[in-house]
Amino acid sequence: MPTVIVPFAGAAGKTRLLAPERVRRALALAMLGDVLDACVATGPAVVVTSDAEAAALARELGVEARADPGGGQGAAVAAALASVDGPALVVNADLPCVVADDLQALLAAAAAGAALVEAADGTTNALALALPSAFAPLYGPGSAARFRTLLDAVSVDLPGLADDVDTLDDLRRLAARCGPRTRACVARDLQEIPA
Repeated sequence: MPTVIVPFAGAAGKTRLLAPERVRRALALAMLGDVLDACVATGPAVVVTSDAEAAALARELGVEARADPGGGQGAAVAAALASVDGPALVVNADLPCVVADDLQALLAAAAAGAALVEAADGTTNALALALPSAFAPLYGPGSAARFRTLLDAVSVDLPGLADDVDTLDDLRRLAARCGPRTRACVARDLQEIPA
């Protein structure tokens, strides 16, 4: 059974989501909740965050919350993986279409090594690691290519993990496939924002 790590920067990490702060925050937490539902169905999960509301949501869903050490996504993931013994998944918090079957498929693809799901912009949305000690903090533009090279990772095409939400257009395009928390938030909060 894998340990699932979810780094969460909060609404501050969703700057391209052009909406009022209250809406960005509600959407970020709703997406996190949908991601955590899939994670909990897969194995023990850990959220790494400095956001008190996100930590409270994690605990409410039976997920361990750890303090973000600072230094960005790579540092947060590395800190959480340092105490993991066995296979691990690293899943971004802005993947509201993910389901447990996606995580199981990604894990299966990494049977003896590593696998990843790449976002449309070349960044990395999810990683599966047979050995967490193989991780290196390579996030940022073009990170999927760097992870493939360093970890000899295979790329896996899983739309639930590939479809991340960076913009309101992404959210509107994916809304029908999103988890229940995100769908409810879209229905409630996006009505006030012009398309």
